Amino acid sequence: MRFDVLTLFPAIFDGFLNEGLLNKALQKQLLEIHLWNYREWSTGKHRSVDDRPFGGGPGMLIGCDPVFQCVEHVQSQAKQLGQLIMLTPDGRKLDQTLVTELAQHDRLLLLCGRYEGFDERISEGLKPLEISVGDFICNGGEVPAMIIIETVMRMIPGVLGDEASAQEDSFSGQMKLEHPQYTRPREYRGMTVPEVLLSGDHQKIAKWREEMSLQRTRQRRDDLLDQ
Repeated sequence: MRFDVLTLFPAIFDGFLNEGLLNKALQKQLLEIHLWNYREWSTGKHRSVDDRPFGGGPGMLIGCDPVFQCVEHVQSQAKQLGQLIMLTPDGRKLDQTLVTELAQHDRLLLLCGRYEGFDERISEGLKPLEISVGDFICNGGEVPAMIIIETVMRMIPGVLGDEASAQEDSFSGQMKLEHPQYTRPREYRGMTVPEVLLSGDHQKIAKWREEMSLQRTRQRRDDLLDQ
């Protein structure tokens, strides 16, 4: 799978791409990530990509031409145009269902905004899928883009050491939270591992995990049960 990240600050991704499962997946060529800077398609002495909004108001907006030019160039770099995504608080909220949908694509292009956002004509003209990672505001689209990469890459065969991990995660399959999990030692500061997990009875363990998953969901996210 290929990710193309379009941003004003590509250096933000340096550490992200060089650590953990993502770096291993890149080395195994299970996915590829390309970074692009809007400024490369900006004209003028200062390579500016932003300007004041018409009608007044605080902050600056990213203008149309550098983004259109950048997107069109990036789309031309592969046989498939790919799914264009704009990271914005106005978009469809990211959840596991949407992550699964995104994982069906062979290529995702992620538009990262900054300042007060994009000129509205970028959305009108390019018609991206607009996605929000939550009801809050980030300084830009780079961290949301990382979230999309992290969540989608888990769906790619071979990325996780154990494919069952993605299937058993919270929000995967039925909309319930994951059951509690424990590792060694069996006792720590007076807190012990539930006996059923030490029994070796896989049927009882499976039943306990299902019950704990449902109980935790009722306690913490009962809205999921309505779905």
